[in-house]
Amino acid sequence: MELAKTIKYVRELVKAARSDGKKIGFVPTMGALHIGHVSLIDRAVNECDFVVVSIYVNPTQFGLSEDFEKYPRTLDADLKICEKAGTDVVFAPADNEMYEYENITWDDTEKLTEPLCGQSRPGHFKGVTTICAKLFNIVTPDIAYFGQKDAQQSVVIKKMVDDLDMPLQITTCPTLREPDGLALSSRNKYLDSQQRKDAALIYESLQIAAEAIAHGTKEPQTIIDQMRTTLSRIKNADIEYVSVVNADNLRYLDKIAGKALIALAVKIGDTRLIDNILVDAGE
Repeated sequence: MELAKTIKYVRELVKAARSDGKKIGFVPTMGALHIGHVSLIDRAVNECDFVVVSIYVNPTQFGLSEDFEKYPRTLDADLKICEKAGTDVVFAPADNEMYEYENITWDDTEKLTEPLCGQSRPGHFKGVTTICAKLFNIVTPDIAYFGQKDAQQSVVIKKMVDDLDMPLQITTCPTLREPDGLALSSRNKYLDSQQRKDAALIYESLQIAAEAIAHGTKEPQTIIDQMRTTLSRIKNADIEYVSVVNADNLRYLDKIAGKALIALAVKIGDTRLIDNILVDAGE
């Protein structure tokens, strides 16, 4: 496995692989890797001939009051995980490599970034789409892999790729969970023992929603109220949003029908957690 810290070097490695006819798979991450990330790498290894994993904590997607400075940075451990998983190249640039000069060109995907996390994180998705566009231009993958836990991010990135005619496929992989249902996240390590126990109620609320919809509930507000009742059992929780939206365009639904995304964001103590499920409510 190669470690590339410069754009020039990772491009050279990818160019050599492509000249050998290899299909390029790409897994963009911010590091602090866990089994959820490994599942993305495994998928890439199984479907592609040459796999690049990026490890970069992108400053432009963090707000002023968010956790950029304390976000876990565990490069040595991450490299071992990547190597064991069969990664060919890890691209781990410094900030001055990715943003050598003041960035004045941005990719901003409208409409899809307004609901859900976009309500409370202005500028977040502009940073996400811009860094993904930069990474796609650097790595030039055939397929890039994202997790369903960040559902809005996946929808936004797919739309960006389609709108800008980028020559790659976006694959969204299922959310991996702890035995109690909590979605795997690098931020879970911020939770103390009581908060970690309470966090299981996030998935419980989503299961309640799925069951209600399966039994014929069509009113989004009924689902939202049921979920909020469950989430209210979390001590010192700030429920940022609970939403029912169309799974493709993220528009709020007046009636639950077809493929819907049930999504939420909850702050437990100082830790912001997101989760979601996809449901098919039929006609």
